[in-house]
Order: sequence, then C-alpha cells, then structure tokens
Amino acid sequence: MLHKLSRRTLVTALAAAAALPLPALAAFPDKPLRMVVPFPAGGAADVMARGLALHMGEQLGQQVVIDNRGGAGGTMGAEMVARAPADGYTVFFATMGTHAINASLYQKLRYDPVKDFAPVALTHITPRVLVVGPSVKARNVAELIALAKSKPGTITYGSAGNGSSSHLSGALFASMAGVDMQHVPYKGSSPLLTDLLAGRIDATFDSYTVYEEFIKTGKVHALAVTSAKRMGALPQIPTLDEAGLKGYEVSNWLGVLAPAGTPRDVVMRLNAAIVKAMSDAGLKKQLTGLGIEPTASTPEEFGALIRSEIPKWERIVKNSGARVE
Repeated sequence: MLHKLSRRTLVTALAAAAALPLPALAAFPDKPLRMVVPFPAGGAADVMARGLALHMGEQLGQQVVIDNRGGAGGTMGAEMVARAPADGYTVFFATMGTHAINASLYQKLRYDPVKDFAPVALTHITPRVLVVGPSVKARNVAELIALAKSKPGTITYGSAGNGSSSHLSGALFASMAGVDMQHVPYKGSSPLLTDLLAGRIDATFDSYTVYEEFIKTGKVHALAVTSAKRMGALPQIPTLDEAGLKGYEVSNWLGVLAPAGTPRDVVMRLNAAIVKAMSDAGLKKQLTGLGIEPTASTPEEFGALIRSEIPKWERIVKNSGARVE
C-alpha cells in the first residue's frame, strides 16, 4: 500500500483541487492555521512538519503555525485535535504511532483514530534503519542473527520508547528471525544514540536522520533498511527482505488529518495545498537526502491506509507483549 502510494503521480490530486468551487476556495483560509505536532520540537517528526507547514502556508496564503504537544506517545496531541473545532484551522500531523499502533498499545485511548478524524493527505514515508554499535562484530544481517542465536537474550536493541515503531520494528525482526533479543526502551532517540555509540546497547531500528553522520563516519554500521525497497540515501544497504527476512516491511508514515466533520471543500483545499507543497523540488531534495520519501495522496487513499494499518499493528503489538495503561 505504501509503496503504491509513494509512486503515485500528483495529477489526480491536482486535478481534483482545480475542480473545487471558487467561492469555497476564496473563503478559506482567512487567518493562520495551527498544525499540532504530537512530539517535542527538534525531533524527526517536528522537522518534517515544519518543512511542510512552510510550503503549505505559501500555497494557502496564510501562515501554518506549529504547535508542539508532546507526551504519552502522541496521544495528548491527537486527543486535542479530535476535540478541536471542525473548521480546518486546526490540523494534526499524524504518525503511524498515533493512528495505527496506539489503537492496540493503549488500553484506554481517548480518541478514535478513524471516527474522530477527517483524512487530508499522506505526506511522508520514513523507513527504519537497522544499525549496530561499534562493539558489535556483525557486518550483515545474517551475522547478526547468528550472533543473537549464539547468545540468546543477551543482544540488546534500543528503541525510542515502549511500543514505539522502533520497538515494534525490532520485535518483528526478532520474531521473523527466530531470535531472542532484549528490548531496552529509552525516552527518545538522543539518549539511545549516546548509549549505542558507547557500546552500552548493541543495535536499534531507528530513523536514518538520527544516525546519518555516524553511519557516514563509520562510528556505527547500517546493516539493512526496513522498507520494501532500498533507501535513496543508502543505496548500497539491502532491505531486510533482501537480507533473508522475506516479507519484512516497516515504513513509518506521516500525514495530515483534520477533526471529523470538517467540510469537504475545506479538506480538499488543504489537500491541494499539501499536494503542491510536497511536489516542491527543493523540499523533495532535502527530504530524500535525509532518507525520507516525500509523497502525497487523496483523502480517501490516506483513510484507507490508516484503516488497513490498524489490524496489521494489532497483530505485531500483541505478539510483542507491549502494553501501555
């Protein structure tokens, strides 16, 4: 599904935007918009959201202001937008975590990822990278699996938090490879990176943007990427599927949602601005260099993606045993 959407041309979405009634386009927006990002400033999601907001604002003729509302795995920000007025002036920068994983991870989720939101557009796809620290002798996936099998329960992998996509990417790897690896949750990628460089943690499945400098200088080693196809920023690194784990695919996705009930013409106005923003050559070049795949979709395609991802991650969360009260 993700691979198909990422190859889609922008023609259909642009044509749909051109067909919108002129009065609706003229009326919205007439003041700045707020984009709620459910993570702290400076992280990968925040960086992607700010680039999108800048170009989106140029298309709308109004500033799109970033409002960072981190906490509780993104649930605080999501709940805020779910309760916001359905007028298009408050939108949400959703992630695979907030709108697929959390549905199974949290026992008492205070928003419905489908019913409480109106999909606007998919915007970014970010594969994970399997990275090992300097003390790990493995230089390919087969060697890491062999090492893990020779030392059951002793090879560690860190994540950005319990139930995060980096945690579940590692849990899926261990399950498919038939190995016992110890999960170590951190409060974000920064302390994880520090321990990986120091040799206190063996591996991680994390965003390329965090490890780019250290991969290039050889301080850590990238063994594989988690996506269905190779990453443009790491063309020499195989996918996990190519490395022997047939069918393995995890790509974090991000996109824009509005509160449920937002008028259709407003949703399509936002969609048109996002489609044009994500087709900007400068933005695309910047994102691709960071290992991020810029994309765009119709609201219907994004909605279908969310609905299809919820049961997929329900199975992975259940198998991992991860739960958050």
